[in-house]
Amino acid sequence: MEAPRPPLPPFDAEAAAKKVRLAEDAWNARDPEKVALAYSPDSAWRNRAEFLAGRPAIVEFLRRKWARELDYRLIKELWAFHGHRIAVRFAYEWHDDSGHWYRSYGNENWEFDDLGYMRRRIASINDLPIRDGERKYHWPLGRRPDDHPGLSELGL
Repeated sequence: MEAPRPPLPPFDAEAAAKKVRLAEDAWNARDPEKVALAYSPDSAWRNRAEFLAGRPAIVEFLRRKWARELDYRLIKELWAFHGHRIAVRFAYEWHDDSGHWYRSYGNENWEFDDLGYMRRRIASINDLPIRDGERKYHWPLGRRPDDHPGLSELGL
């Protein structure tokens, strides 16, 4: 049995916001093996039109993602929560290997088990080509600084 992964459901506003920030921080570190540990061993995902299940599939997916989406920087924002579920909206910026920049917008619906592992993730994402001068995320790669504006403050 795995150790609990707080904050645990059922979520209140503070716990849900903390869970969202922990997820953002993990994804910004871009370490597929560590990110996958936040998901239950049998976690089921829909990411865009791709369906996958289990930690090994999550690791492989994230390796492919971050090999393609270079200089990835992400901001997540709590949208709603109830019981074992959290809804977030997010936007991330990245460029391809040709140097073309994108901002990807989306929504995720998360469902957690009693130990705080995400057992279901449903993500809908759209990509918008942007010029370098339109980028809004300029912090060094890794965790978004606490004083960096979030999505709402950026008008996203």
